[in-house]
Amino acid sequence: MPFSLADAIFWVAVACCVVAQAAIVHSVVISPSQSRVADAAGPASSARRLGELAWAVLPGIALGVVLAFTWRAMHAPQAAAAFVREAMR
Repeated sequence: MPFSLADAIFWVAVACCVVAQAAIVHSVVISPSQSRVADAAGPASSARRLGELAWAVLPGIALGVVLAFTWRAMHAPQAAAAFVREAMR
């Protein structure tokens, strides 16, 4: 299966999404722990941080599912064409 321009664009998009998602999770996990506001808020802020973490991670999981379905849709026509070629031999 040759590497196409569509594959290259897909993998560049995957890399961009991974970098963006890592930055989002980093901002939720690391940044609040370094601020004085998080320390002053006490136990109530831990529930809030858990909610923020969920809102940061769940879209990343959904994005992974979308990327998987996109990859599958991109390569389904090639698999079907290969099947037809083999059937015609």
